[in-house]
Amino acid sequence: MAYPFQLGFQDATSPIMEELLHFHDHTLMIVFLISSLVLYIISLMLTTKLTHTSTMDAQEVETIWTILPAIILILIALPSLRILYMMDEINNPSLTVKTMGHQWYWSYEYTDYEDLNFDSYMIPTQDLKPGELRLLEVDNRVVLPMEMTIRMLISSEDVLHSWAVPSLGLKTDAIPGRLNQTTLMGTRPGLYYGQCSEICGSNHSFMPIVLELVPLTYFEKWSVSML
Repeated sequence: MAYPFQLGFQDATSPIMEELLHFHDHTLMIVFLISSLVLYIISLMLTTKLTHTSTMDAQEVETIWTILPAIILILIALPSLRILYMMDEINNPSLTVKTMGHQWYWSYEYTDYEDLNFDSYMIPTQDLKPGELRLLEVDNRVVLPMEMTIRMLISSEDVLHSWAVPSLGLKTDAIPGRLNQTTLMGTRPGLYYGQCSEICGSNHSFMPIVLELVPLTYFEKWSVSML
């Protein structure tokens, strides 16, 4: 999860988030190069009075500053489209979890099991135990097996919500009357925190999401104990 005064992204926990981090670094380098070039040209224009008349009217220069931005946009667009298609890909999910947004809590249903569902409420500050995080802990965590493809079906029963877990690269809107889906696959065990990312009313800030990724054997024991 994020730490105080953090400037960058959270550590990636899924292959999609790793791709997003690489794409961010790739795009940021292009922005740095363009900014450096523009600042260098501006500084030259401000510090020298020399002009080159043939350069000012040259067709070659106009051709370059037309084609070069187009090439840069292609270098940004191609990896971006690749990641978009990867995020929409559904590869034989091993487990399906339906998530419903409410004012102001989440409810989860494991559709592959006959009667495995629960509500997830934020733990009030006065009930927190030592070491637990304020405004982020919940009474029922979403336990999922790691290194398996999991499909999340996301919707809402009242207003717009958004189910977001930054370290997994997930952010999907929960819309009343519409079922959105996304996939996730955690590469290591641990607790991963998120929050509702769509303003949904007075208690919008109190809808945390906690995913607990565990090995498959532990998940099977947990699912049996919940039934």
